[in-house]
Amino acid sequence: MTEANATSTLQYVRYRLNRDFSGALGWIAAKWRSSWLFKLGALGIVLLAAIWIAAWVWLASDLPEADSLVDYETPLPTVVRGIDGEIVHSYARERRVQLQYADFPDQLVNAYLSAEDKTFFSHGGVDVTGTANAVFDYVSKYGSGERAVGGSTITQQVAKISLLGDEYSVTRKLKEMILASRIEEVLSKEEILELYLNEIPLGRRSFGVQAAARAYFDKDVADLELHEMAFLAILPKAPERYGRSGQEDAAMERRDFVLAQMEDNGFISSAERSTAAAMPLGLVTQRTQRSVDAGYFLEEVRRELIDQFGETAEVSPNSVYSGGLWVRTSLDPEMQEAAREALREGLLRYHGRRGWSGPIATIDLSEGNWASQLASSPIGINYEDWRVGVVTQRSGSSATIGFSNGDEAPLSGLPNALKAGDLVAVSPSGNGWRVRTPPSAQGGLVVQNPQTGRVLAMQGGFDYRLSDFNRATQAMRQPGSTIKPFVYATGLDNGMTPSTEIDNTRFCYYQGRQLGEKCIRGGRAGQFPMRYGLEQSQNIMTVQIGMQAGMENVVDTIERMNISEDADPYAATALGSEETTVMKMVAAYSALANHGRLNKPTVIDYVQDRRGQVIWRADTRGCNNCNMPEWDGSAMPRPGLKGEQAMDARTAFQTMHMLEGVVTRGTATVLNDLGLPLFGKTGTTSGPKDVWFIGGTQNLMAGAYVGFDTPRNMGGYAFGGTIVAPIIKSLIRKSRDKWVDLPAIAPAGVRMVRVDRRTGKRVFNGWPSGNAKGDVIWEAFKPDTEPDRSTRQDEIAAKRDEILELIRASRNQGSSRQVESSDGQPSDFVEEQGGIY
Repeated sequence: MTEANATSTLQYVRYRLNRDFSGALGWIAAKWRSSWLFKLGALGIVLLAAIWIAAWVWLASDLPEADSLVDYETPLPTVVRGIDGEIVHSYARERRVQLQYADFPDQLVNAYLSAEDKTFFSHGGVDVTGTANAVFDYVSKYGSGERAVGGSTITQQVAKISLLGDEYSVTRKLKEMILASRIEEVLSKEEILELYLNEIPLGRRSFGVQAAARAYFDKDVADLELHEMAFLAILPKAPERYGRSGQEDAAMERRDFVLAQMEDNGFISSAERSTAAAMPLGLVTQRTQRSVDAGYFLEEVRRELIDQFGETAEVSPNSVYSGGLWVRTSLDPEMQEAAREALREGLLRYHGRRGWSGPIATIDLSEGNWASQLASSPIGINYEDWRVGVVTQRSGSSATIGFSNGDEAPLSGLPNALKAGDLVAVSPSGNGWRVRTPPSAQGGLVVQNPQTGRVLAMQGGFDYRLSDFNRATQAMRQPGSTIKPFVYATGLDNGMTPSTEIDNTRFCYYQGRQLGEKCIRGGRAGQFPMRYGLEQSQNIMTVQIGMQAGMENVVDTIERMNISEDADPYAATALGSEETTVMKMVAAYSALANHGRLNKPTVIDYVQDRRGQVIWRADTRGCNNCNMPEWDGSAMPRPGLKGEQAMDARTAFQTMHMLEGVVTRGTATVLNDLGLPLFGKTGTTSGPKDVWFIGGTQNLMAGAYVGFDTPRNMGGYAFGGTIVAPIIKSLIRKSRDKWVDLPAIAPAGVRMVRVDRRTGKRVFNGWPSGNAKGDVIWEAFKPDTEPDRSTRQDEIAAKRDEILELIRASRNQGSSRQVESSDGQPSDFVEEQGGIY
């Protein structure tokens, strides 16, 4: 077309528009002048248009932006993995799993389209026919109290569940329609379906079809059969109804309707529909999943995550309950099981036949349905075949026990104090149940890797469901003699050696003009090498070492090892009067095994966001050239040393080496037959109120205590070596394949010298025999601190002292140790110093 022709055509179009528009205006003007009916009709149309525009502006003015769905992220739970990478837990208030559109089977999508919106791929967000039906149904039911059918498309449902909420009103429905149209403009049909299938509430606290598939069938969506897909498609109509007991007929009827719709829409054949309709519902009541009974450990992880990332989306996009975090922990499920069972066995063994210690809790039966009250209670137990129930009635020697599902049965083994409303532990017995007694004493146990600080297992009591107070990290207890290695380490740092002779006869201290000087006698009088004092847990020698090295220095060591803060420089501190936790003590002993390097205990290795990006890690060491694309021929790149050098490496090894004698011939010989290079220390506080053992190898460290939550006397026979050391022994036996038999590795600057065990003097004419009671042993010394050679006179004197001690012990058998003061009055130094021994 030429330029002249184009100009001519444009002029013609303008001419026709002007002529026709002018004619139309003229006609309207003429009608307006001549007809009142026309005036009324025109004004009505303008008024309706104005009302429509105003309503549209009013409804649309406060609508959320549909563009927000482009970057919308489904609230997802935090998934926790163990040390082996397997999922062990999740922190979730709702069941949610996010999938991509491609992950949903075609027939599952077709089932939802048939049930909810068969014209989904052809409408623009609103189905006019469905909306008209919904309006008619609403008008017909108005005032009846019945809820009308929704008539919502899948896009409208996405608008409702993602942006608007579930308010039931005409206004919300209109807003939903406006927003659905906007959503169709910013998202593709596949993206809308993906949002819908991930977000739709489907009952059993499940949101999205993957979570529902797990909740109702214990399957992933890819494994669902046709009849199961059809069942899931009926749930949006009544998510809390069709999955309940007693609603099977209604669920089957609705499911068969969906199958028929799928056949009508051409998604399945008649034969496929018939086969699926003949299948039972097949709903499961319990899901099979890997379950790690590690409540105390997992609660510690949750607490740290909340401190770091917050609890909800309002606090942080990476929050615990909506951020979709993936958390790798150091939890070793096998070690955790061993720790849990070992501590439980020890607590039950100590409890023995002490009888019933009272109910776990009580509920008021007069308030109503006891089964509902019990079901809503967090109390439970996971030990053998025990269960927690409520005593529903007690009459003399008969009683019944009720459970959360409403079942009741006869109860036997009734304590006198048992009454209706008591929550008790029971186990099967004949045709009924028998009362069981969880131990009244509690305790905490921790297993840690000394080289990295990673906590592999943690048990903070008999059962997390009975008490969530974590005694491994929260219980502040006096450590007793388990503090002594750090007193001895202070002595080694201040000029002493393992062979330094310390007086164990008595220790005297001045308490002022009125009280005068007071003294405490030792267990075995005489001068003994430092090793003897640590192996046999001698209080006098420990206090002597602390005083000679300086109690301020002892306190400094205790604080540097992060055992306790602001410790007092008193003699009682050297005997364990300052409070600490099992976690801190295990970490401090781990530093002894790690050549003095103290690692902060960690339960989390690293955290990833929902996209897999690491957003936090515990190990922040750098590693130069670790990510080289090719090896350049140089030495293998390695990260730097982990932890803080809190103690001289040689001192740490010397202390650890002496602690090996505690296991071979000291207060923890119960562990000696395990065949491991173990070291450790028992502890027993005054009363005794707490009993301890901390020890292990350079590869694994474990520690535990046992005591009552409200400290009280445990009985005169309670010692760390008789109650807690057997717990650690059971732990090691249950996890024996994880413990390495290799002997400890000494750091640079340590010299191994043959010495006489009794005198600490150097010997040249004998060799260690491997016998725990042998005279000659290897001892660790720093350079130029080796002892002098043992003489014949030294050996005779040592033998004489040993014989005299045996005679003295036989004479004083049955008598208690007394403190002798300068005025001749007996006193108890231990009790005065805080009651630690």
